[in-house]
Amino acid sequence: MKTGKFIYKCTDCDREYSSSEIRYFCPSCSKGNNTAAPPGGVLKTLYDYDLIRKSISGFEELKQNCFCKLMPLEDMRSLPPLRVGNTPLYTVGELNGEKLPVSIHLKDDSQNPTWSYKDRASAIVSAYAAENNLGTIVTASTGNAGSSMAGICASHRQKAVIIVPEAVRLTRLTQIIICGATVVPITGTYDDAFDLSVKATEEFGWYNRNTAFNPLTIEGKKTASFELFEQLRFQIPDRIFIPAGDGVIASGIYKGFEELLLLNLIDRMPVIVIVQSDKSDNLIRNLDLNTFMIRSSSTIADSISVDRPRNFYMTRQYIRKYDGEAITVSDEDIMKAAKMLAINTGIFAEPAAAAAFAGLLSYRESERLSAGSSNVVLLTGSGLKDLRSVTTALKTPSAVDPTIKNLEKLLK
Repeated sequence: MKTGKFIYKCTDCDREYSSSEIRYFCPSCSKGNNTAAPPGGVLKTLYDYDLIRKSISGFEELKQNCFCKLMPLEDMRSLPPLRVGNTPLYTVGELNGEKLPVSIHLKDDSQNPTWSYKDRASAIVSAYAAENNLGTIVTASTGNAGSSMAGICASHRQKAVIIVPEAVRLTRLTQIIICGATVVPITGTYDDAFDLSVKATEEFGWYNRNTAFNPLTIEGKKTASFELFEQLRFQIPDRIFIPAGDGVIASGIYKGFEELLLLNLIDRMPVIVIVQSDKSDNLIRNLDLNTFMIRSSSTIADSISVDRPRNFYMTRQYIRKYDGEAITVSDEDIMKAAKMLAINTGIFAEPAAAAAFAGLLSYRESERLSAGSSNVVLLTGSGLKDLRSVTTALKTPSAVDPTIKNLEKLLK
Protein backbone atom coordinates (compact mmCIF):
# COMPACT_ATOMS: atom_id res chain seq x y z
CA MET A 1 0.00 0.00 0.00
CA LYS A 2 1.10 3.56 -0.67
CA THR A 3 1.49 5.24 2.70
CA GLY A 4 2.90 8.13 4.69
CA LYS A 5 0.15 10.74 4.53
CA PHE A 6 -2.09 9.47 7.29
CA ILE A 7 -2.52 7.05 10.16
CA TYR A 8 -5.49 5.17 11.59
CA LYS A 9 -6.57 5.77 15.18
CA CYS A 10 -9.04 3.64 17.10
CA THR A 11 -11.96 5.66 18.42
CA ASP A 12 -12.16 3.39 21.47
CA CYS A 13 -8.61 2.72 22.71
CA ASP A 14 -6.75 5.50 20.83
CA ARG A 15 -4.23 2.99 19.48
CA GLU A 16 -2.63 4.18 16.25
CA TYR A 17 -1.92 2.11 13.16
CA SER A 18 0.15 2.73 10.06
CA SER A 19 -1.59 3.08 6.71
CA SER A 20 0.95 0.71 5.16
CA GLU A 21 -1.78 -1.91 4.97
CA ILE A 22 -5.54 -1.89 4.54
CA ARG A 23 -7.36 -1.71 7.85
CA TYR A 24 -11.04 -1.70 8.64
CA PHE A 25 -11.28 -2.09 12.45
CA CYS A 26 -8.92 -1.94 15.40
CA PRO A 27 -8.01 -5.64 15.79
CA SER A 28 -8.05 -5.39 19.56
CA CYS A 29 -11.29 -3.50 20.17
CA SER A 30 -13.25 -5.36 17.48
CA LYS A 31 -12.69 -8.82 19.01
CA GLY A 32 -15.84 -8.65 21.08
CA ASN A 33 -18.12 -7.33 18.33
CA ASN A 34 -21.51 -9.01 18.09
CA THR A 35 -24.96 -8.39 16.62
CA ALA A 36 -26.42 -7.11 19.91
CA ALA A 37 -24.65 -3.73 19.72
CA PRO A 38 -22.82 -1.43 17.30
CA PRO A 39 -19.25 -2.48 16.50
CA GLY A 40 -16.30 -1.30 18.54
CA GLY A 41 -12.90 -0.50 17.11
CA VAL A 42 -14.03 1.88 14.38
CA LEU A 43 -10.98 3.67 12.99
CA LYS A 44 -10.47 7.36 12.33
CA THR A 45 -8.12 8.66 9.64
CA LEU A 46 -5.71 11.35 10.89
CA TYR A 47 -3.16 13.56 9.13
CA ASP A 48 -0.20 15.62 10.33
CA TYR A 49 -2.22 18.71 11.15
CA ASP A 50 0.74 20.61 12.59
CA LEU A 51 2.67 20.15 9.36
CA ILE A 52 -0.33 21.10 7.22
CA ARG A 53 -1.01 24.19 9.33
CA LYS A 54 2.56 25.38 8.82
CA SER A 55 2.44 24.70 5.10
CA ILE A 56 -0.64 26.77 4.25
CA SER A 57 -1.48 30.44 4.55
CA GLY A 58 -5.26 30.03 4.56
CA PHE A 59 -8.28 28.19 3.24
CA GLU A 60 -7.63 28.96 -0.41
CA GLU A 61 -4.23 27.30 -0.23
CA LEU A 62 -5.76 24.32 1.57
CA LYS A 63 -8.35 24.06 -1.20
CA GLN A 64 -5.70 23.78 -3.89
CA ASN A 65 -5.68 20.43 -5.65
CA CYS A 66 -9.05 19.46 -4.16
CA PHE A 67 -7.93 19.48 -0.50
CA CYS A 68 -5.32 16.84 -1.27
CA LYS A 69 -3.47 17.49 2.02
CA LEU A 70 -6.53 16.20 3.90
CA MET A 71 -7.27 13.22 1.67
CA PRO A 72 -5.94 9.63 1.88
CA LEU A 73 -4.82 9.78 -1.75
CA GLU A 74 -1.44 10.35 -3.37
CA ASP A 75 -2.88 12.21 -6.34
CA MET A 76 -6.35 13.71 -6.69
CA ARG A 77 -6.24 12.83 -10.38
CA SER A 78 -6.93 9.29 -9.18
CA LEU A 79 -10.55 10.32 -8.54
CA PRO A 80 -13.15 8.94 -10.96
CA PRO A 81 -14.11 11.17 -13.92
CA LEU A 82 -17.68 11.85 -12.74
CA ARG A 83 -18.12 15.17 -10.96
CA VAL A 84 -18.74 14.45 -7.28
CA GLY A 85 -19.36 17.17 -4.69
CA ASN A 86 -19.44 20.93 -5.19
CA THR A 87 -23.20 20.62 -4.95
CA PRO A 88 -25.37 23.76 -4.81
CA LEU A 89 -26.37 25.59 -1.66
CA TYR A 90 -29.75 27.30 -1.96
CA THR A 91 -31.07 29.97 0.39
CA VAL A 92 -34.76 29.94 1.29
CA GLY A 93 -36.24 33.35 2.08
CA GLU A 94 -39.83 32.29 2.77
CA LEU A 95 -42.02 29.25 3.28
CA ASN A 96 -45.65 29.11 2.16
CA GLY A 97 -45.55 32.86 1.50
CA GLU A 98 -44.23 33.72 4.98
CA LYS A 99 -40.93 35.58 5.20
CA LEU A 100 -38.49 33.88 7.52
CA PRO A 101 -36.73 35.60 10.44
CA VAL A 102 -33.89 33.08 10.11
CA SER A 103 -31.61 32.03 7.27
CA ILE A 104 -32.25 28.56 5.85
CA HIS A 105 -29.70 27.07 3.45
CA LEU A 106 -30.31 23.81 1.58
CA LYS A 107 -27.25 21.77 0.60
CA ASP A 108 -28.61 19.73 -2.30
CA ASP A 109 -26.53 16.57 -2.64
CA SER A 110 -29.11 14.98 -4.91
CA GLN A 111 -27.07 16.76 -7.61
CA ASN A 112 -24.31 14.16 -7.31
CA PRO A 113 -23.94 11.69 -10.22
CA THR A 114 -26.15 8.95 -8.73
CA TRP A 115 -28.34 11.50 -6.90
CA SER A 116 -26.96 10.72 -3.48
CA TYR A 117 -24.56 11.98 -0.80
CA LYS A 118 -23.04 8.49 -0.88
CA ASP A 119 -21.12 9.39 -4.05
CA ARG A 120 -18.70 11.38 -1.89
CA ALA A 121 -17.62 8.22 -0.06
CA SER A 122 -17.68 6.05 -3.18
CA ALA A 123 -15.38 8.43 -5.05
CA ILE A 124 -12.66 8.25 -2.37
CA VAL A 125 -12.97 4.47 -2.07
CA SER A 126 -12.74 4.12 -5.86
CA ALA A 127 -9.69 6.39 -6.08
CA TYR A 128 -7.89 4.58 -3.24
CA ALA A 129 -8.61 1.25 -4.91
CA ALA A 130 -7.24 2.57 -8.20
CA GLU A 131 -4.03 3.84 -6.59
CA ASN A 132 -3.44 0.53 -4.84
CA ASN A 133 -4.44 -1.84 -7.66
CA LEU A 134 -7.43 -3.27 -5.78
CA GLY A 135 -9.45 -4.87 -8.51
CA THR A 136 -12.94 -5.49 -7.09
CA ILE A 137 -14.96 -3.32 -4.69
CA VAL A 138 -17.73 -4.93 -2.66
CA THR A 139 -20.46 -3.39 -0.54
CA ALA A 140 -23.70 -4.34 1.16
CA SER A 141 -26.63 -2.11 0.32
CA THR A 142 -30.37 -1.60 0.36
CA GLY A 143 -30.13 0.71 -2.64
CA ASN A 144 -28.29 4.02 -2.47
CA ALA A 145 -24.79 2.84 -1.54
CA GLY A 146 -24.97 0.12 -4.16
CA SER A 147 -26.18 2.52 -6.84
CA SER A 148 -23.41 4.94 -5.92
CA MET A 149 -20.66 2.33 -5.99
CA ALA A 150 -21.97 0.85 -9.24
CA GLY A 151 -22.07 4.21 -10.99
CA ILE A 152 -18.70 5.40 -9.71
CA CYS A 153 -17.05 2.07 -10.57
CA ALA A 154 -18.55 2.11 -14.06
CA SER A 155 -17.04 5.54 -14.68
CA HIS A 156 -13.66 4.35 -13.38
CA ARG A 157 -13.72 0.99 -15.20
CA GLN A 158 -13.71 -0.97 -11.95
CA LYS A 159 -15.65 -4.08 -10.94
CA ALA A 160 -18.34 -3.69 -8.28
CA VAL A 161 -20.13 -6.45 -6.38
CA ILE A 162 -23.27 -5.35 -4.54
CA ILE A 163 -24.82 -7.69 -1.96
CA VAL A 164 -28.47 -6.89 -1.18
CA PRO A 165 -31.28 -8.38 0.90
CA GLU A 166 -33.81 -10.17 -1.33
CA ALA A 167 -36.56 -7.84 -0.05
CA VAL A 168 -35.01 -4.82 -1.78
CA ARG A 169 -37.38 -3.59 -4.49
CA LEU A 170 -36.36 -3.73 -8.14
CA THR A 171 -36.76 0.05 -8.38
CA ARG A 172 -33.94 0.45 -5.86
CA LEU A 173 -31.75 -1.97 -7.82
CA THR A 174 -32.27 -0.37 -11.23
CA GLN A 175 -29.24 1.92 -11.13
CA ILE A 176 -27.03 -0.88 -9.83
CA ILE A 177 -28.03 -3.26 -12.61
CA ILE A 178 -27.96 -0.72 -15.45
CA CYS A 179 -24.41 0.34 -14.47
CA GLY A 180 -23.21 -3.23 -14.87
CA ALA A 181 -22.40 -4.13 -11.27
CA THR A 182 -22.76 -7.71 -10.08
CA VAL A 183 -25.86 -7.92 -7.87
CA VAL A 184 -26.00 -10.68 -5.27
CA PRO A 185 -29.43 -10.97 -3.59
CA ILE A 186 -29.35 -12.96 -0.36
CA THR A 187 -31.99 -14.35 1.96
CA GLY A 188 -31.92 -12.29 5.12
CA THR A 189 -31.41 -8.69 6.19
CA TYR A 190 -28.99 -5.88 5.47
CA ASP A 191 -26.91 -7.09 8.41
CA ASP A 192 -26.63 -10.50 6.74
CA ALA A 193 -25.56 -8.82 3.50
CA PHE A 194 -23.01 -6.77 5.44
CA ASP A 195 -21.57 -9.86 7.12
CA LEU A 196 -21.28 -11.69 3.79
CA SER A 197 -19.49 -8.73 2.22
CA VAL A 198 -16.94 -8.83 5.04
CA LYS A 199 -16.42 -12.57 4.58
CA ALA A 200 -15.99 -12.03 0.83
CA THR A 201 -13.40 -9.35 1.56
CA GLU A 202 -11.45 -11.80 3.71
CA GLU A 203 -11.84 -14.70 1.27
CA PHE A 204 -11.27 -13.00 -2.10
CA GLY A 205 -9.21 -9.96 -1.17
CA TRP A 206 -11.87 -7.57 -2.44
CA TYR A 207 -11.87 -3.98 -1.19
CA ASN A 208 -14.84 -3.24 1.05
CA ARG A 209 -16.75 0.03 0.78
CA ASN A 210 -19.17 -0.44 3.70
CA THR A 211 -19.54 2.73 5.73
CA ALA A 212 -18.61 2.51 9.41
CA PHE A 213 -16.37 -0.36 8.33
CA ASN A 214 -14.04 1.25 5.80
CA PRO A 215 -12.64 4.35 7.58
CA LEU A 216 -11.98 6.13 4.26
CA THR A 217 -15.70 6.58 3.61
CA ILE A 218 -15.72 9.27 6.31
CA GLU A 219 -13.04 11.09 4.31
CA GLY A 220 -15.45 11.42 1.42
CA LYS A 221 -18.38 12.44 3.57
CA LYS A 222 -16.43 15.20 5.33
CA THR A 223 -15.94 17.14 2.07
CA ALA A 224 -19.34 18.84 2.37
CA SER A 225 -18.02 20.67 5.44
CA PHE A 226 -15.31 22.35 3.36
CA GLU A 227 -17.83 23.30 0.69
CA LEU A 228 -20.29 24.74 3.21
CA PHE A 229 -17.60 26.88 4.80
CA GLU A 230 -16.74 28.40 1.43
CA GLN A 231 -20.34 28.68 0.17
CA LEU A 232 -21.34 30.53 3.35
CA ARG A 233 -18.54 33.02 2.67
CA PHE A 234 -16.27 31.60 5.35
CA GLN A 235 -18.87 31.89 8.09
CA ILE A 236 -19.90 29.03 10.37
CA PRO A 237 -23.65 28.31 10.44
CA ASP A 238 -25.39 28.12 13.78
CA ARG A 239 -26.94 24.71 13.10
CA ILE A 240 -26.67 21.96 10.51
CA PHE A 241 -29.55 19.46 10.33
CA ILE A 242 -28.43 16.01 9.19
CA PRO A 243 -30.47 12.81 8.69
CA ALA A 244 -28.99 9.88 10.59
CA GLY A 245 -29.10 6.12 10.28
CA ASP A 246 -25.65 4.72 11.05
CA GLY A 247 -24.38 8.20 11.93
CA VAL A 248 -21.67 8.20 9.27
CA ILE A 249 -22.70 11.44 7.55
CA ALA A 250 -22.92 13.27 10.87
CA SER A 251 -19.44 12.00 11.82
CA GLY A 252 -18.13 13.07 8.44
CA ILE A 253 -19.47 16.62 8.80
CA TYR A 254 -18.08 16.79 12.32
CA LYS A 255 -14.67 15.58 11.12
CA GLY A 256 -14.52 18.12 8.31
CA PHE A 257 -15.18 21.05 10.62
CA GLU A 258 -12.93 19.56 13.29
CA GLU A 259 -10.04 19.56 10.82
CA LEU A 260 -10.71 23.21 10.01
CA LEU A 261 -10.54 23.85 13.75
CA LEU A 262 -7.24 21.97 14.05
CA LEU A 263 -5.83 24.08 11.23
CA ASN A 264 -6.97 27.31 12.95
CA LEU A 265 -9.15 28.21 9.97
CA ILE A 266 -12.29 28.46 12.12
CA ASP A 267 -12.78 29.18 15.81
CA ARG A 268 -15.96 27.25 16.62
CA MET A 269 -17.95 24.18 15.67
CA PRO A 270 -21.49 24.55 14.32
CA VAL A 271 -24.18 22.80 16.31
CA ILE A 272 -24.89 19.53 14.52
CA VAL A 273 -28.48 18.34 14.85
CA ILE A 274 -28.95 14.69 13.95
CA VAL A 275 -32.48 13.78 12.89
CA GLN A 276 -34.08 10.35 12.92
CA SER A 277 -37.54 8.96 12.33
CA ASP A 278 -39.21 8.00 15.59
CA LYS A 279 -39.73 4.60 13.94
CA SER A 280 -35.98 4.14 13.56
CA ASP A 281 -34.34 5.95 16.46
CA ASN A 282 -31.71 3.45 17.60
CA LEU A 283 -28.91 6.00 17.46
CA ILE A 284 -30.64 8.85 19.28
CA ARG A 285 -32.45 6.68 21.83
CA ASN A 286 -29.18 5.08 23.00
CA LEU A 287 -27.09 8.23 23.33
CA ASP A 288 -27.48 8.37 27.11
CA LEU A 289 -27.86 4.66 27.83
CA ASN A 290 -25.09 2.50 29.27
CA THR A 291 -26.29 -0.67 27.55
CA PHE A 292 -27.26 -0.49 23.89
CA MET A 293 -30.87 -1.46 23.27
CA ILE A 294 -32.08 -2.32 19.77
CA ARG A 295 -35.63 -1.65 18.67
CA SER A 296 -36.79 -2.96 15.29
CA SER A 297 -36.95 -0.20 12.68
CA SER A 298 -39.79 0.34 10.24
CA THR A 299 -39.83 3.80 8.70
CA ILE A 300 -40.83 5.24 5.36
CA ALA A 301 -37.30 6.68 5.20
CA ASP A 302 -35.58 3.50 4.02
CA SER A 303 -32.12 5.04 3.75
CA ILE A 304 -31.99 5.79 7.48
CA SER A 305 -33.83 2.70 8.70
CA VAL A 306 -31.18 1.08 10.87
CA ASP A 307 -31.41 -1.35 13.77
CA ARG A 308 -27.73 -1.37 14.72
CA PRO A 309 -26.12 2.00 13.86
CA ARG A 310 -22.61 0.93 12.97
CA ASN A 311 -20.98 4.29 13.56
CA PHE A 312 -22.75 4.87 16.86
CA TYR A 313 -19.73 5.24 19.12
CA MET A 314 -17.87 7.73 16.94
CA THR A 315 -21.04 9.78 16.45
CA ARG A 316 -21.74 9.81 20.17
CA GLN A 317 -18.18 10.94 20.88
CA TYR A 318 -18.58 13.88 18.51
CA ILE A 319 -21.99 14.84 19.92
CA ARG A 320 -20.66 14.85 23.46
CA LYS A 321 -17.44 16.67 22.60
CA TYR A 322 -19.09 19.45 20.61
CA ASP A 323 -22.50 19.70 22.35
CA GLY A 324 -24.47 18.33 19.43
CA GLU A 325 -28.23 17.96 19.44
CA ALA A 326 -30.70 15.30 18.33
CA ILE A 327 -34.38 15.10 17.45
CA THR A 328 -36.83 12.49 16.22
CA VAL A 329 -39.68 13.23 13.82
CA SER A 330 -42.66 11.16 12.74
CA ASP A 331 -43.01 9.59 9.32
CA GLU A 332 -46.01 11.85 8.80
CA ASP A 333 -43.83 14.89 9.53
CA ILE A 334 -41.24 13.59 7.07
CA MET A 335 -43.75 13.35 4.24
CA LYS A 336 -45.20 16.79 5.05
CA ALA A 337 -41.67 18.20 4.99
CA ALA A 338 -40.96 16.55 1.63
CA LYS A 339 -44.08 18.11 0.14
CA MET A 340 -43.40 21.56 1.65
CA LEU A 341 -39.83 21.41 0.36
CA ALA A 342 -40.97 20.55 -3.15
CA ILE A 343 -43.75 23.15 -3.29
CA ASN A 344 -41.58 25.96 -1.94
CA THR A 345 -38.24 25.20 -3.60
CA GLY A 346 -38.74 22.73 -6.42
CA ILE A 347 -36.40 20.24 -4.73
CA PHE A 348 -37.80 16.71 -4.64
CA ALA A 349 -36.03 14.97 -1.75
CA GLU A 350 -36.24 11.33 -0.72
CA PRO A 351 -37.80 10.71 2.73
CA ALA A 352 -34.42 10.27 4.42
CA ALA A 353 -33.33 13.70 3.20
CA ALA A 354 -36.70 15.26 4.00
CA ALA A 355 -36.24 14.04 7.58
CA ALA A 356 -33.54 16.66 8.07
CA PHE A 357 -35.91 19.37 6.83
CA ALA A 358 -38.62 18.01 9.13
CA GLY A 359 -36.17 18.41 12.00
CA LEU A 360 -35.61 22.05 11.11
CA LEU A 361 -39.37 22.65 10.85
CA SER A 362 -39.82 21.12 14.30
CA TYR A 363 -37.17 23.45 15.72
CA ARG A 364 -38.89 26.38 14.03
CA GLU A 365 -42.33 25.46 15.40
CA SER A 366 -40.94 25.11 18.92
CA GLU A 367 -39.11 28.46 18.56
CA ARG A 368 -35.68 26.90 19.01
CA LEU A 369 -34.19 28.89 16.12
CA SER A 370 -32.93 32.30 17.19
CA ALA A 371 -33.90 35.26 15.02
CA GLY A 372 -31.18 35.96 12.49
CA SER A 373 -29.57 32.55 12.93
CA SER A 374 -28.03 30.67 10.03
CA ASN A 375 -29.26 27.11 9.51
CA VAL A 376 -28.23 24.47 6.99
CA VAL A 377 -30.24 21.43 5.97
CA LEU A 378 -28.31 18.59 4.38
CA LEU A 379 -30.46 17.07 1.62
CA THR A 380 -28.80 13.73 1.00
CA GLY A 381 -30.76 12.15 -1.85
CA SER A 382 -33.29 12.61 -4.62
CA GLY A 383 -36.95 11.70 -4.30
CA LEU A 384 -36.57 9.75 -7.54
CA LYS A 385 -34.70 7.19 -5.44
CA ASP A 386 -37.87 6.12 -3.64
CA LEU A 387 -41.00 6.96 -5.63
CA ARG A 388 -43.14 4.37 -3.86
CA SER A 389 -42.95 6.29 -0.62
CA VAL A 390 -44.69 9.34 -2.05
CA THR A 391 -47.46 7.64 -4.03
CA THR A 392 -49.93 7.91 -1.14
CA ALA A 393 -49.48 11.69 -1.20
CA LEU A 394 -50.17 12.01 -4.92
CA LYS A 395 -53.63 13.03 -6.08
CA THR A 396 -54.49 13.70 -9.70
CA PRO A 397 -57.90 14.83 -10.99
CA SER A 398 -59.92 12.69 -13.36
CA ALA A 399 -59.57 13.36 -17.06
CA VAL A 400 -62.07 15.79 -18.60
CA ASP A 401 -63.07 16.78 -22.10
CA PRO A 402 -60.63 19.39 -23.47
CA THR A 403 -62.79 22.51 -23.14
CA ILE A 404 -62.12 25.89 -21.59
CA LYS A 405 -65.11 25.41 -19.32
CA ASN A 406 -63.70 22.19 -17.87
CA LEU A 407 -60.28 23.81 -17.53
CA GLU A 408 -61.79 26.65 -15.52
CA LYS A 409 -63.51 24.15 -13.24
CA LEU A 410 -60.25 22.38 -12.55
CA LEU A 411 -58.45 25.64 -11.88
CA LYS A 412 -61.02 26.50 -9.25
